[in-house]
Amino acid sequence: MIKAIFFDIDGTLVNDQSKALESTKQAINYLRKNGILCGVATGRSPVRIKEIIDELDLDMYVVYNGQLVLHKDKRIVDQPFEPEVLARIVHFSDENHRQIIFGGSDRLDGSTTMLLGQSIFIKRLVTILPKKFPVRLMKKILQTFSPHRQRRRYENLEILQEPIYQCILLSQESEQEKLNRLFPDCTFQRSNPYTVDIIPKGGSKLLGIQAFAKDAGIELSEIMAFGDHYNDIEMLKGVGIGVAMGNAQEEVKRIADFVTQTNEENGIYEALHHYGLVY
Repeated sequence: MIKAIFFDIDGTLVNDQSKALESTKQAINYLRKNGILCGVATGRSPVRIKEIIDELDLDMYVVYNGQLVLHKDKRIVDQPFEPEVLARIVHFSDENHRQIIFGGSDRLDGSTTMLLGQSIFIKRLVTILPKKFPVRLMKKILQTFSPHRQRRRYENLEILQEPIYQCILLSQESEQEKLNRLFPDCTFQRSNPYTVDIIPKGGSKLLGIQAFAKDAGIELSEIMAFGDHYNDIEMLKGVGIGVAMGNAQEEVKRIADFVTQTNEENGIYEALHHYGLVY
């Protein structure tokens, strides 16, 4: 019997316009009214999380890839970087003029360009721009004049005096081996080809879900999860029922218990209906 359900956000809980489908909203309302807990498991931060999930009412939040876990205003997991590890990440970013975001418990700071890209408004704007709009040119202009090119751009950021749970680095996949060598005490999670989430060693969405389950007295076999990208694989394999969206990476689909429709085609509702959780 399923007692709790976790949803990845981008490409899963919301569509390509960062909106939750009406069928998704109705299904979650039905589930919660019938005693099934619903939450997110995401690499995103808790900052303005209600806006990010299109104002959905949820019960628990596994954010920053499991480094911060919240349930009914209770912090079940609170695992920031060790100061020495964070200092090396900051030094690397400053010395190499890299774009990076630092995530605290209630705010983000860092690269102006990347912070702009994290905006829900910008994500929705991109979907309505003409196909021939010079997005790459605009990105190049922003990067050229961005404050991130200043010497020691990040070293003195005020947010670094607070606990930092995750860093988001602009980094191509081809650089991954180099990052592994430079930061052996970090874990790297990717949800797209352009940026990588950096968290303390060993962290993951699944570990965050496990901590929640222990606190709530729920077995992992009683949990369902939805996802679409590589950083969802461990989570989908580790819970009772793992559902891959129709738009998921092929590797994610191969390990899932069920492959549903896409995030644009009522995928969440279809899977819940398949398992008899909504009607």
